[in-house]
Amino acid sequence: LAAGIPVRPDVAMTGEITLRGRVLPVGGVREKALAALRAGIRTVILPERNLPDLEEIPQELKRRIRFVPVRHMDEVLEAA
Repeated sequence: LAAGIPVRPDVAMTGEITLRGRVLPVGGVREKALAALRAGIRTVILPERNLPDLEEIPQELKRRIRFVPVRHMDEVLEAA
């Protein structure tokens, strides 16, 4: 991670980060979640504004992966 803090190997993140540390939404959340599960990821950090995209994700996948919504890079560091 950019802060020099190691990230757990079962954590992944998606989103765009601005120069001020805001986390912006991205596309393809469903596909990224499926790929994360195949890779053994158990926690996915995603932009809060992508929360509506979780409606497209099957319940079985939601039971196996914890989704952590964030708005700012500080929250990413806490969750990672």
